[in-house]
Amino acid sequence: MKTIEYIQQLLAIPSPTGYTKNVANQLCAWLKEMGYQPRVTRKGLVWCDLCQGEGEGLLLSAHVDTLGAMVRSVKGNGRIRYTKVASGADTTVETENVLIHTRDGRTYTGTVQSCHASQHVFPRMAGEERNDETLEIVLDEVVHSAKDVENLGIETGCFISWEPRTVVTESGFVKSRFLDDKASAGILLKIAEEIASGELKPARPVSIMFTVHEEIGHGASMKLPENIGDLIAVDMGCVGNDLKCDETMVSICVKDSGGAYNYDLVSDLIAIAKENELRYAADVYPSYGSDAGASLRSGNDVRHACIGPGVFASHGYERTHLLGIENTEMLLKKYMVR
Repeated sequence: MKTIEYIQQLLAIPSPTGYTKNVANQLCAWLKEMGYQPRVTRKGLVWCDLCQGEGEGLLLSAHVDTLGAMVRSVKGNGRIRYTKVASGADTTVETENVLIHTRDGRTYTGTVQSCHASQHVFPRMAGEERNDETLEIVLDEVVHSAKDVENLGIETGCFISWEPRTVVTESGFVKSRFLDDKASAGILLKIAEEIASGELKPARPVSIMFTVHEEIGHGASMKLPENIGDLIAVDMGCVGNDLKCDETMVSICVKDSGGAYNYDLVSDLIAIAKENELRYAADVYPSYGSDAGASLRSGNDVRHACIGPGVFASHGYERTHLLGIENTEMLLKKYMVR
């Protein structure tokens, strides 16, 4: 399955919000190989027109920025205090392996640990709150002071990326950090490939964009071309609580924390899912925002929707399934040729 290959390769490229140049360059390289002419905006997102045609244009959006951190300060003992670059619970990163990216191009490894890491020395450590004051990054370098660390080129402002730990099981589950939203980005790359080869023939103009500031709320905050009529944010579908979606489904969001999505566009997507007997769920996301909502808030006059493969344990060590990826991809293709 070519889509999962794209997803795995994207997951392997560190891209916390604010440090996305490398993943943008790779996206452009793939799209150019397909015969397209992608461009990177001043803001850093990747835009690519896939095909021309009659009628209003369709824009598909996915984001490739992820959770991560930045060096806040270097402690006197050579440990690093971090600051998150996007939301996420500190409890999900304790004992995670990390990469520290210096401004001059060097990379170092380390681990997020409790400041009181040894149970044998600090017997009450298990009850401590986890935050950026009680957790720290321990470098895999022989350092004993802030000066030792600074001599490595590590200083305030260096980016930190968490290890994705990607696994694809024999039963079809995909486990990894950052399936939000690199699973959907892989889907858009596969669609671009099929349009380039002629296998997929949309009935209208189609463009895609890969945003790089979605995790902090302004990924698609930009003026869109006048011909764009529909914007579908392809992002993670929520799993949990009273939601119907699971990892094998394509989730169609009817409302998130920013309000209801476009009634007619959402209704069309639900109808197509039913007609084609896709595994889908229409759900309300209680604490969520997408690039589609950000685009409307910046003044664009488009119909908007948000769909994506069901993702369990969002903003942690996430899990989806190949069936969820396939159902999402199929729903988009069926909508494009309608």
